[in-house]
Amino acid sequence: MRVFTIFPLGFASNSYAVTADGRDCILIDCAQPRVLDECARLNLSPKAVLLTHGHYDHIGGCGALYGAGVPVYCGEDEVDLIFSDGNRAIFHDIQIPHFEIFKTLKDGEKLSLCGLEISVLATPGHTAGGVCYITGDKIFSGDTLFFGSVGRTDLATGDAFALVKSVKKLYALDGDYEVYPGHGEKTYLSRERKFNPYVREDK
Repeated sequence: MRVFTIFPLGFASNSYAVTADGRDCILIDCAQPRVLDECARLNLSPKAVLLTHGHYDHIGGCGALYGAGVPVYCGEDEVDLIFSDGNRAIFHDIQIPHFEIFKTLKDGEKLSLCGLEISVLATPGHTAGGVCYITGDKIFSGDTLFFGSVGRTDLATGDAFALVKSVKKLYALDGDYEVYPGHGEKTYLSRERKFNPYVREDK
């Protein structure tokens, strides 16, 4: 397995292209239309977009991928937020790109895509329907958990108590994981359990 980080240009999140065979890939979030071009530059063919949540900075490129025939997935409790007036208002009534959700995902659901076995973990808090994805020893945490920080909860459908519970749900996983967040640099679950100042494993 190999993970390519597609960093944003301007305001947007990290997007991740994950491949098992160096040809086909899944995308974790699709922040900008240029993600499709970046995949072509990497000689990767996207077969699915898995959204961690529906804020515009994570979905801004979904229209381009949807137009190219790539299905888009998200958590089952996130669809209403993605296309809502509340989501547009967060970003000053920005235009949400045209796309449709191919499939919604439940907590604990397992996916097999592009030779990857992926587990869905519901992690509400930053948004009501936010999810993390686990494949191998890697967690794609969206805006739930960052290097030394956690996601904000003051936007539409955010819930601070739910976020703390979700972060502790990640901490409770056995073993260590590389954590690929929606913003900033990657980290390790062992580090965040011990040093994250916002949610500590022992508190």
